[in-house]
Amino acid sequence: MEDTFSTYHPIINFCYFAVILIISMFFNHPVILGVSLISAIIYAFVLQGWKKVLKFNFLFMLPMLIIVALINPLFNHAGVTILFYLQNGNPITLESIIYGLVMSVMLVQVMIWFSCYNIIMTSDKFIYLFGRIIPALSLIFSMVLRFIPKFKAQLAVISNGQKCIGRDISNGNILMRARHGVTILSIMVTWALENAIETADSMKARGYGLRGRTAFSLYRFDKRDKGMLAMMLVLLMAFITGVVMGNTFVQYNPTIIISGVHPITLSSFFTYFIFGAFCLIPVGVDGLSYLKWKKLEAVIPENKIYHELRVGVEAP
Repeated sequence: MEDTFSTYHPIINFCYFAVILIISMFFNHPVILGVSLISAIIYAFVLQGWKKVLKFNFLFMLPMLIIVALINPLFNHAGVTILFYLQNGNPITLESIIYGLVMSVMLVQVMIWFSCYNIIMTSDKFIYLFGRIIPALSLIFSMVLRFIPKFKAQLAVISNGQKCIGRDISNGNILMRARHGVTILSIMVTWALENAIETADSMKARGYGLRGRTAFSLYRFDKRDKGMLAMMLVLLMAFITGVVMGNTFVQYNPTIIISGVHPITLSSFFTYFIFGAFCLIPVGVDGLSYLKWKKLEAVIPENKIYHELRVGVEAP
């Protein structure tokens, strides 16, 4: 199924992810982090499928979460609840362990949100928004965002080519494998530099960044975008109201103080609910679009033109 939220105006997509990432990086309240993490995983599942999400989370995110959670108590000894002492005399406190878990969850959910951002906010959308304001920086930023997937694709091409002539990192002894790896790395660095120069020359030849330059764009800010922006502003203002009321206050050192959790008040619950609703906006939009398609399929299942249109929309 095509992601419907990505069809909104680029300013809607950018504002949504900007708000989500700012809240996720600067609010370390456990409920806010939990809601953000669950919402990020759900949206990543919608965009990438459960196989890629599970593979990414269990092979990369879960070990990183454990490592970060274990490293923090070794260097941060703040807290009043001492569990035991290390051989060098430094204490391991309950507060430092919990804070390490909180920081690891924050890091993981921010990375998952960024993976969703890279899918929705393509380079053409980013250049459309910031090409006239900061042309050089926007071009560099868009190149950086697409560098890793392009580098991985080119690395697969080079590796397959080297494997055909017996010079892959899987051929030969340890010394030969290292030499083949250095050769592939040299080829990749040369390709990256040459690709950057070609991109810069191409954009310069097209007059990118010149004053008065116009550019064709398919993006139009219509009524649907206005309605989505209004809903996002209402939810954001309601969440800010809850923040001002102290529903997201948290303290981990020297003692743990978490507001709005023990007990859960109506005001704190409303704040968490509003934030969850904001996080799940794309999932809700995609769900409504999916139900709309299913309803149309039930009404006119034998319409050949409709079937071809449906297949064309869902084709990657």
